[in-house]
Amino acid sequence: MKTVLITGASSGIGQEFVRRYAGQGYRIIMCSRSREKMEALAEELEIDHRIISADLTREEECLRLAREVENEKIDVFINNAGFGLAGSFLETDLKRETDMIMINDVAMHILFKEILRKMQKDDEGIILNVASSAGFFPGGPYMATYYASKAYILSLTRAVHRELKERKSNVKVFALCPGPVDTNFNRNASVTFALKGISAENCVDECLRKMRGNNPVIIPSLSMKAVYHLRKLVPDSLLTMMVGHQQKKKIY
Repeated sequence: MKTVLITGASSGIGQEFVRRYAGQGYRIIMCSRSREKMEALAEELEIDHRIISADLTREEECLRLAREVENEKIDVFINNAGFGLAGSFLETDLKRETDMIMINDVAMHILFKEILRKMQKDDEGIILNVASSAGFFPGGPYMATYYASKAYILSLTRAVHRELKERKSNVKVFALCPGPVDTNFNRNASVTFALKGISAENCVDECLRKMRGNNPVIIPSLSMKAVYHLRKLVPDSLLTMMVGHQQKKKIY
């Protein structure tokens, strides 16, 4: 039986990945802060599972999670935990921002590195780092830290993908870069989106399909693919101004 490790497993995209891999007969290792939500999900799906509760805003908890699974054979790792925050950089809460950087980037980085090293020993496995279409843009005024955090994930994943290719490794790494997805992200980030969001189900469907290929960047909606290609035609200064204008209108 194959095993998948999923962080941020108790809600949103992470929860949808749990449902999908459960349907494929995988053993699921779920990680989030909410043990109760994970236990309820496991009971609902009646799956072979393991639950690890961890607060990934703390480096020692990230390292503990890595130690907890060091003797596990992990076939797929969905590196999904993360959140967003909207508002003027002058006014957003510093602790909230540093927690976001810790989860979106530091925790992602630690777990990416530790699980990749495990997989490389066996020369097999798949890692999906959940980034965002925000990572493609030169900046995101009024969600400045979030955009920067997602650019880090995208850059890191692309670089590691190239390193693995040069090693002729059979381990595959991907960055998922969705636009708006209909989850509780909006409420947590205090933002509404201008573009219509896709469902978590559609996002995961498209992602799983593209994980069978070799392109390290996965964009799961046609509208965001169009934005990605148009982005190349617009000067960075103008694009940053346009993004800021849209972001400012969305804050509530």
